[in-house]
Amino acid sequence: AVEWYRKSANQGNANAQSNLGGMYFNGHGVSQDYVRAVQWWRKAADQGDSDAQSNLGGMYFNGHGITQDYVRAMEWFRKSANQGHAAAQFNLGVMYRNGHGVSQDHVRAVEWYRKSANQGHAGAQFNLGGMYENGHGVSQDHARAVEWFRKSANQGDADAQYNLGLMYRNGHGVSQDHARAVEWYRKSANQGHAGAQFNL
Repeated sequence: AVEWYRKSANQGNANAQSNLGGMYFNGHGVSQDYVRAVQWWRKAADQGDSDAQSNLGGMYFNGHGITQDYVRAMEWFRKSANQGHAAAQFNLGVMYRNGHGVSQDHVRAVEWYRKSANQGHAGAQFNLGGMYENGHGVSQDHARAVEWFRKSANQGDADAQYNLGLMYRNGHGVSQDHARAVEWYRKSANQGHAGAQFNL
C-alpha cells in the first residue's frame, strides 16, 4: 500500500499524500516516523485536504514530529473545521474551552462542540453535555446535559455512560432512578472506568 500511495503522492495526489502520512504516523508498512507523517500531511493540507489539515493540527497540538505550537494547531483545525470535519470541530471546541492558542471562550467552545456533536462525534456530544451540566457557555440545563450524555453513551463512550449513571443516581435532568444508574455504571465499569466501578 505504501508503494502505491507513494507513487500517487509524488504526482501530487492529496488523498495519497494524506494516506501516506497516516501510514507513517501509525507505522503501517513503514517504520513509525512522525516527522515524515507531518511532511506528507502538510503537502495534502496545503491542497485543502480536510483530514490532513485536522491531522496536522493534532501534530502541532501534541508536538509530534514538530515543535508544539497551539496557535498553529488552531490554524489547521480551523481550516479543517470550516470544511465540516467533525474531529477538527471537536478539537477547536477543546482549544476554546481550555484557552490553548486562543483566549478561553466557553461560548465559542459550545458552538464548535455543537457542530461536531450534530455530526455524531461522541467526544463532542460528551463535552457538550458537560457544558450544559456546568453552565459553561450556555445556561445550565441538566435535561439537555442528559440528552447529550445519552447520545455519547449510546455510542459506547465510557465517560458519558458514567455521567449518565450519575445523572440518574442524583435525579439531575431525569427522575431519580437507581436501577437505571446501575445499568449505566455497569456499561462504563465493564470498559474499565474506575469511577463507575467504584460507584457500582
